[in-house]
Amino acid sequence: MQNDDNQNSNRNENPEGNSVNWKFIVLLFIALSLFALAMATRNGGFNDRKALTYEEFVEKANAGEIVIDKERKPKAYDLIVTQSEASRGNTVEGYYRQDGVDKNGEPLGAQAFWAPIRLDLYKDEFKQLLADNDLTLTNTPTRREGFGTMMMMYVPFFFLIILLIIFFRHQLKSAGRGAMSFGKSKAKLMSMDKNKITFKNVAGVEEAKDEVWEIVEYLRDPKQFQRLGGKIPKGILMVGPPGTGKTLLARAIAGEADVPFFSISGSDFVEMFVGVGASRVRDMFEQGKKNAPCLIFIDEIDAVGRHRGHGLGGGHDEREQTLNALLVEMDGFDTQEGVIIIAATNRPDVLDPALLRPGRFDRQVTVNLPDVNGRAEILKVHANKIKLAEDVDLEVVARGTPGFSGAELANLINEAALLAARKGLNAVTLPELEEARDKVRWGKERRSLAQSEEEKEKTAYHEAGHALLGMLVDHSDPVHKVTIIPRGPSLGATYYLPEDDKNTLYKKWCISRLILTMGGRVAEQLVFDDYANGAAGDIQQATSLARQMVCKWGMSDELGMVEYGEGQEQVFLARDISSPRNYSEATAQKIDAEVKRFIDEAYDEATRLISENMTTLKVIADALIEYETIDGSHMAEIMEHGRIINPPTRPTPPDLPAEDEKPSGSEKKKPTDEEGGDFPGDLAPVGA
Repeated sequence: MQNDDNQNSNRNENPEGNSVNWKFIVLLFIALSLFALAMATRNGGFNDRKALTYEEFVEKANAGEIVIDKERKPKAYDLIVTQSEASRGNTVEGYYRQDGVDKNGEPLGAQAFWAPIRLDLYKDEFKQLLADNDLTLTNTPTRREGFGTMMMMYVPFFFLIILLIIFFRHQLKSAGRGAMSFGKSKAKLMSMDKNKITFKNVAGVEEAKDEVWEIVEYLRDPKQFQRLGGKIPKGILMVGPPGTGKTLLARAIAGEADVPFFSISGSDFVEMFVGVGASRVRDMFEQGKKNAPCLIFIDEIDAVGRHRGHGLGGGHDEREQTLNALLVEMDGFDTQEGVIIIAATNRPDVLDPALLRPGRFDRQVTVNLPDVNGRAEILKVHANKIKLAEDVDLEVVARGTPGFSGAELANLINEAALLAARKGLNAVTLPELEEARDKVRWGKERRSLAQSEEEKEKTAYHEAGHALLGMLVDHSDPVHKVTIIPRGPSLGATYYLPEDDKNTLYKKWCISRLILTMGGRVAEQLVFDDYANGAAGDIQQATSLARQMVCKWGMSDELGMVEYGEGQEQVFLARDISSPRNYSEATAQKIDAEVKRFIDEAYDEATRLISENMTTLKVIADALIEYETIDGSHMAEIMEHGRIINPPTRPTPPDLPAEDEKPSGSEKKKPTDEEGGDFPGDLAPVGA
């Protein structure tokens, strides 16, 4: 759809096609030819004559080398003096004899020459020279630099000027593409004739669809809202994490509303020239007013809508000038009705407050991550594009993908289709969907990674410690799967799958999560009396969770319900670097002490639980060494019967990769502590 629009716009911008370029080339060639001809004739036609000084002419005249032959045909050997009226300069022109032979042995002929002479200084001397050597002048013509000569000298310059004027006029006519169209808006008028997207193609964001549906209804029937004096919002700001479908929702609005729809990115306003952004904003609204009522969609508006006054270094900020122009156009003295702005961003915390006030962006639509029902609907929308097996229940896949965005779910369906095609299946089945889910979230399995038996055993006990605590600790999510197959950057992982989507986190759940993260390190310490850098990811997660419990959620009895810090989840360096810390050094020490207390207590509790269940820990580790992957049902059998009743299928060796897919030597080295350790993110709740 967009490619067709671009081609049509290109044809409109250049209606003459390639003929304009050919005309320019021909005109340039003619101009250069005339310029070269003017340069060639400007020296008086002396290109075929040898230049001599006046002294050299005198020497040749005294030596009798000057040749005069008036009868020679077709061109006589004459000695003449020419004079230029413009420069008052005189020139002696003639021929002198050359001694010697050429390459063929023939004697050399006469050589034409010219020499400058100042007759006002050497007139008498020149007459005496001619008389002494029996030389006579044929004539003394005057070179008149008249109209023809002037034309040959100056017409090429005028021709080049005209050529440049034609060139720049052509550029000015090129809308948005010429050299002088920096201030033109780059907004594209979307055509919805083909591949039309409507609200039927958008799932999982029902509340957001209801919010923006009012815009569509207003554009279709304005009188319905105007009869009670209501006004439609001038601007709608869609806010949400990446991949939740903000841009897709805007395209659906364009598909539903039968009005012109302009699309532009926030970065399109920023250019290398100062003032271009503000000019493009004004031009964009001018286009909108001409097509009112219309919709203008600005994607990633945080590129130009950042908070003013937080620029590092001072000086004039081009973005601030662009933002000022946007603020004036949206709600200034000369505001026109009928132009509705829809913007999208995933960083609302950095936007300028003046941009968010009523009258500009009157309404903020939050596009959150979909819940379990929304994920099922999104999966159904994307599953229509692939061949799915009849026994596949997308509700099960939706329950197993908490925290997935719409973009991740679309990628999951695509990866499952590719995986089924590689296996030669006729349809996508549930195992392919589960494998695609793990690949999208945690990376592809690396079965070919070389590991020693000792390293494999330590990895098994590390993951067994996590899994065992997952079965023993209260208020924790159920264990979904435990594996020692390397996937992504980790050598093994324990996955916990919540039964329902969690919208709130309670203190007991957070403490249970801290205990779970300690399981791998505790198991290594108790079994091997040593530990590796594999717990780097566990430590990072535990520290982050404990600090949020203390500083943001008020879960510390020592520090109480006080928020320490500005509460900004995302960093805005220009703002945060100038904001002083809102607590004292003594309070900072208490915060560090409380964070350490939470982690130490969790470590002690994990040590107690694993010490009391060492036999079960060994059974889980042996099962991992034998089967490499066990799921939650196998864990339940171990906890109840002390062994696996229904063992999983034994792992099959991986297919040999193609020559271009063989792992390089760098993939076989063990990750360092700086790279996140062996188990970074292995305890991260799915979707966190």
